[in-house]
Amino acid sequence: MSIKADIHRVLKDTSRTFTIPISFLPDKLQQTISIAYLCMRALDEIEDHVSLEVQAKVSLLHKIGPYLQAYSFPGSKSKFRNLDRFFEPYRSILPEVTLRLEDWLSNAPADIIPRLVDASACMADRMAYWVERNWLIQNELELNSYTFSVAGAVGLLISDIWAWFDGSQLDRVNAVNFGRGLQSVNILRNREEDLQRKVDFFPTGWSRKDMSAYARRHLEQVKPGLRLMPEKAYQYLVKIPFLLAEATLDAIDNGQAKLSREQVMQISAMD
Repeated sequence: MSIKADIHRVLKDTSRTFTIPISFLPDKLQQTISIAYLCMRALDEIEDHVSLEVQAKVSLLHKIGPYLQAYSFPGSKSKFRNLDRFFEPYRSILPEVTLRLEDWLSNAPADIIPRLVDASACMADRMAYWVERNWLIQNELELNSYTFSVAGAVGLLISDIWAWFDGSQLDRVNAVNFGRGLQSVNILRNREEDLQRKVDFFPTGWSRKDMSAYARRHLEQVKPGLRLMPEKAYQYLVKIPFLLAEATLDAIDNGQAKLSREQVMQISAMD
């Protein structure tokens, strides 16, 4: 199997929903954003792993960040081959997407690898911070910090990938707000699962209504900027995730746990 096919397979295995908008991208952009997603998901699987102890998660994430930063860019023969030694003690429980982090980075286009390395290293450190404090979020300021750490920063990464691909700059404030909106929708959608593993992303005293209002506020802040985005960027990067986020909020506010697969497919197929 080619690495391109392998990337698509693992992407589909880890997120069927996210695979849909990615599948519409031009080849070069599709592979790079797929790799970026897999890198973030690789780290996320460590952060969320139910069988790893807190100190094991923190130690592993703190090792990954400095290791990635020490990578020697094109010209190095070693690439990322030594990352395996950090995963070895947990090889039996970590998923493929995590164990193959070095594969994803090594197969990114050479001129965007530094940005992917930077994003992955920073994400590992941020996740270690939140794991260590047991994701304690006491107020909206701390929620802003968390949603930037794991999603707003990804919005900035996608903006940089777009600039690398197309040469045009996107609104970076919008990128952060969009990431925050999407992450807060995910928090609402995964609320019951998170509570079962004793993780609560809601600020102290917040209700579902409060989190929904937070998500809608950030998505609303994005809308004026969407009208100014290059049409290709809107179609490729924003349209489907934005529509899915709004539809998910509507469904949750109406008592539905999440969108059905049929609803996701219908929204994804909209012109």
